[in-house]
Amino acid sequence: MLIRLLRAHLGPYKKPIALLVLLQLLQTCATLYLPTLNADIIDNGVVTGDTGYILEFGGLMIAISVVQVACNIGAVFYAARTASALGRDVRAAVFERVQSFSAREVGQFGAPSLITRTTNDVQQVQMLVLMGFTMMVSAPIMCVGGIIMALGQDVPLSGVLVAVVPVLGISVSLIVRRMRPLFRTMQTRLDTVNQVLREQITGNRVIRAFVKDDYEKGRFRKANTELTDVSLAAGRLMTLMFPIVMTVVNVASVAVVWFGAQRIDSGGMRIGALTAFLAYLMQIVMAVMMATFMFMMVPRAEVCAERIEEVLDTASSVVPPADPVRELSRHGQLELRGAGFCYPGAEEPVLRDISLVARPGETTAIIGSTGSGKSTLLGLVPRLFDVTDGEVLVDGVDVRRLEPVLMAKTVSLVPQKPYLFSGTVSTNLRYGKPDATDEELWHALEVAQARQFVEELEGGLNAPVAQGGTNVSGGQRQRLAIARTLVQRPEIYLFDDSFSALDYATDAALRAALGRETADATVVIVAQRVSTIRDADRIVVLDEGRVVGTGRHHELMAGNETYREIVLSQLTEAEAA
Repeated sequence: MLIRLLRAHLGPYKKPIALLVLLQLLQTCATLYLPTLNADIIDNGVVTGDTGYILEFGGLMIAISVVQVACNIGAVFYAARTASALGRDVRAAVFERVQSFSAREVGQFGAPSLITRTTNDVQQVQMLVLMGFTMMVSAPIMCVGGIIMALGQDVPLSGVLVAVVPVLGISVSLIVRRMRPLFRTMQTRLDTVNQVLREQITGNRVIRAFVKDDYEKGRFRKANTELTDVSLAAGRLMTLMFPIVMTVVNVASVAVVWFGAQRIDSGGMRIGALTAFLAYLMQIVMAVMMATFMFMMVPRAEVCAERIEEVLDTASSVVPPADPVRELSRHGQLELRGAGFCYPGAEEPVLRDISLVARPGETTAIIGSTGSGKSTLLGLVPRLFDVTDGEVLVDGVDVRRLEPVLMAKTVSLVPQKPYLFSGTVSTNLRYGKPDATDEELWHALEVAQARQFVEELEGGLNAPVAQGGTNVSGGQRQRLAIARTLVQRPEIYLFDDSFSALDYATDAALRAALGRETADATVVIVAQRVSTIRDADRIVVLDEGRVVGTGRHHELMAGNETYREIVLSQLTEAEAA
């Protein structure tokens, strides 16, 4: 998965990669050549006392060192730019794919996991690429080149390398093999920590209301301890690497000095050659250590790449049309024909054989007991879900054939739990219509019964709004969400229990103003409060995912037992009449 991800997203950067590989090659060759020059200076300059030779080859060493430093700086520069560009592109790809997900796919992964995959997982892959370009490219060149140059200094002494390199390779591979499953567990437990922390921050008021501070501390402590345990297990394996490598290196250095001294004593080797051989041994070891450091990162990056690819390979169940309809002939008629919806793997469908028509200039209300499928039904219209049976039609066209931009202009949903984005009141109201004037915003606020409290805010339309609208009350949040929809002026308004947090007086005033504002539009309201929907032109009664009654209030009171039970649970017989 890691190779597949890198191949897919590093393609546009072939030229910078080729250039940094060339620079790494040059700087590594320069590094490999320096010990040979040093050996020549020792054998032909220091031993013989030839100062001119020392100065001449010393100057050459300085020049090569300058080239080495310049190439190294250039390689790191291009490596950093390419790795950063990769991280940017992968994050953008994950974000774009998540944006295409329906509610089904978002629920499948969960918000905390998607956040971790988009941030931490991408960062791990990005760090691997950066380290790979700065270390892994030069490591094999230095290792192979060091062996060749060491052989050039003394072939018999190179037998030490034959024993050292395989021992290092086997030791590292055994440790890396055990680290991979630990890193997978680590990422999963990081998801859990994010999930618990997100729930505790979002549900802070509920936690305090029920005095569950100690319980939530325990939940977080457990998740945190589990992450710590697996991190420590991976850390213990990582700490074994460098002691093992350094032990092998030190033993090899002692062996080289021991056997090298005997070679020098017998006249088969010169002092400079032994010095160069030791330098090449250290370069070989440094290359192995760089590779070791990379191997420590590879298992975690592989796990992260698998998690990223899992998101990228997940297709949305809401597929954009291949040949979209870009224009509608009529204006806002909504129809469901035998519509049904069933979650994957569920034994029973949520909705079955739903048929209804909502016309322009009319208000259609949907009421039913909790769990009867009201919110799911509304979600089918803007394609938060796609029907598994039947059709949803807007102006006679199946919504699955509508261009998304046209759908957004035609249909607007105010969800049961409206969400406000961080920014200001005006940026939230202009979310569906960026070019809306201040007059349009104030008019929408007035209709939504929100003008008074917005005027009282410091800054008015420029008053700050916290993420999720947490700095305003639930009723104010609902009214701002309704105003945001009014600014957009769609042809079909969908209100999913959007008046539940309002008091009766505000509810009545808002519905009266809304009726005048949406007189020519199609309005569909889902509500639990009977007073909100009793004056609707058409009331649809849902029970266990089926339509069990359609009509006006007085008709359903007379002939529909389900509706009658709902009404009488809230009103007296006299009030209902």
